[in-house]
Amino acid sequence: MINVTDIRINKVEGDEKLRAFVSIVIDDCFLVGDLRVVEGEDGYFVAMPSKRKRDGSYKDTAYPLSQEVREALELQILTAYEAATGHRAISRIDMGEVTTIRPDLLSVEEFGFTPKN
Repeated sequence: MINVTDIRINKVEGDEKLRAFVSIVIDDCFLVGDLRVVEGEDGYFVAMPSKRKRDGSYKDTAYPLSQEVREALELQILTAYEAATGHRAISRIDMGEVTTIRPDLLSVEEFGFTPKN
């Protein structure tokens, strides 16, 4: 697995979705910068460093080669983001901390109510 020895969080203010730029140090000898903590519709995630191509699309320039490494890296970065900013970025349900869902937290549709628009 990847051995991240340092995580540096640079908080971003005033952006709609971008919350922070992140640099990581691997094994005290290799720095990867320009990772980003982004707040999306489904919660926070870590975007890998990328550069814009001529056609306007983006291509990641550094990225994990397996889903396991991506998830471990994202967990470490979001944990560091929470510690640096005090904002909760990791869902307790995603982390397995919540094993049962309280009935009072179920959606209103399940109880036959129509939500207000």
